Amino acid sequence: MAKEKTAFRCRECGATAPRWEGRCHSCGDWNTLVEEARRATTRPQHQPAERPVLVADVPLTSGMHRPTHIDELDRVLGGGLVPGSVTLLGGEPGIGKSTLLLQTLTSLARSGARCLLVCGEESAAQVRMRAERLHAIVPNLWLVADPEVQGVVAHVQELEPDVLAVDSVQTLSDVDLPAAPGSVTQVTECANRLVRLAKERAIATVLVGHVTKEGTLAGPRVLEHAVDTVLSFDGDRHHALRLLRAMKHRFGATGEIGLFEMGETGLSTVTDPAALLLADRQRGVPGCVVTPVLEGARALLVEIQGLVSTIDAEAKVMAVRSAQGLDPKRLSVLLAVLEARAKINLYGAHVYASAVGGVRVSEPAIDLPIALALVSTHHKRPVPDDLVVCGEVGLAGEVRQVPQIGRRLQEAARLGFKRALVPASTPDTVGGFELLRVHTIGEAISVTGLAQAAPK
Repeated sequence: MAKEKTAFRCRECGATAPRWEGRCHSCGDWNTLVEEARRATTRPQHQPAERPVLVADVPLTSGMHRPTHIDELDRVLGGGLVPGSVTLLGGEPGIGKSTLLLQTLTSLARSGARCLLVCGEESAAQVRMRAERLHAIVPNLWLVADPEVQGVVAHVQELEPDVLAVDSVQTLSDVDLPAAPGSVTQVTECANRLVRLAKERAIATVLVGHVTKEGTLAGPRVLEHAVDTVLSFDGDRHHALRLLRAMKHRFGATGEIGLFEMGETGLSTVTDPAALLLADRQRGVPGCVVTPVLEGARALLVEIQGLVSTIDAEAKVMAVRSAQGLDPKRLSVLLAVLEARAKINLYGAHVYASAVGGVRVSEPAIDLPIALALVSTHHKRPVPDDLVVCGEVGLAGEVRQVPQIGRRLQEAARLGFKRALVPASTPDTVGGFELLRVHTIGEAISVTGLAQAAPK
């Protein structure tokens, strides 16, 4: 009879230890080791499934992309899903992962691919109701609610689909393992089983994964290493915009992003993001600055808004610092730079900064737009409507150059902007575009005319 052995596995990295320890010896995280029971079995001598072949003899057709016919998704995937590949789709609850997955399978089924959807979180009736709303009742789309990985393998062997989708991998379980579904052991073993199945039968496989409260994919890190592609689907659930990014992609580049808009009938591709992000922009209002940002290889024009509310000297309240869609730590740094280098003290006021439209921006190129938005609302003077602002701000108050400024300004020129406030080191990259070059943040405040009005 097989003897049971007890080991401890880290929830974050999957490393094992013979006994419980407070800190994982591999990743260094605390209180992440969980107990698991394993059966020690004697394995027969391994027989290789395939023989080595020359690289020149490997057919190129095995790595051809199968288009999903969803333009933004194909853009991120570099053309579509590859037979035998495994794609991990992660995102926050309620962001639209299941909707995107069902629409992708529907589009593939309409093009003639046989698709199988394995739902572990919802019943078949719930998926059917979503399919009715998304107009996803099509031939070649099969559905099964089975939480066991052995059952999934049996369904694949019987149906022989071209595309397999599992929603989600954390709900699958291996009946031969004593661990609970969602544990490190179950997620690792089930994912490895599905990866082997995809490679053996050349099935394009999509796995939906949960994310933690920090925004990272839940489960062991080995899950991301085992798959070929890792997609991140995020956005603000209170806004319609959704962004799809490739964090890892073995069959193409990771520089593209896909833009979607969530509506009553599901997700639709966004061909012109400016129409969505700048549609409700108000002109001539203090505290509003338009900046070109880079999301992957695509330039987007985003409106940065700032608000400064003075606190009564007699009121004993703490000043509020709020950053929506921006890095709050970077906001604190910019407030310190404004006080030290531009003599604008905002520590005695509530300060709010926001990236409008549900976009999350973290690149340093938005430092100067954030600072000018705060100065604009503090001095009650608007930034010119035909001006875009872009630049990184250093601790010495200098305005530093940002990458791919030409691509950013081309998008701004396409949308009708005539002038750009940029670092002094910016080269002439866009013809017919007036560049206002500045060396310091104080010079930027002076050039935009924000220093002419003192606070009342």
